[in-house]
Amino acid sequence: MASAQRSPRDVIVDTDAEYQRLCEQHQQYEAELLKLSRSPYLNSEDLIEEIRLKKMKLHVKDEMELLAARIHSAPRDIRSSLP
Repeated sequence: MASAQRSPRDVIVDTDAEYQRLCEQHQQYEAELLKLSRSPYLNSEDLIEEIRLKKMKLHVKDEMELLAARIHSAPRDIRSSLP
């Protein structure tokens, strides 16, 4: 039986604690945005919160991309020693 290939990002999620923390934070922001989007009416505070959450979510995504790039560009012997 052939095993499904895992993407490099899946490997990072499983092996890097900082990346896992960032993924969880990204999912939390997404959940909060989803909760806001379910409201039939957003007052001005809600709209400001929506913008803040979107910015924070994007910031976390950028951090995840930087971390992934750093890990993938590290020499193989250093990668194996990363937590």
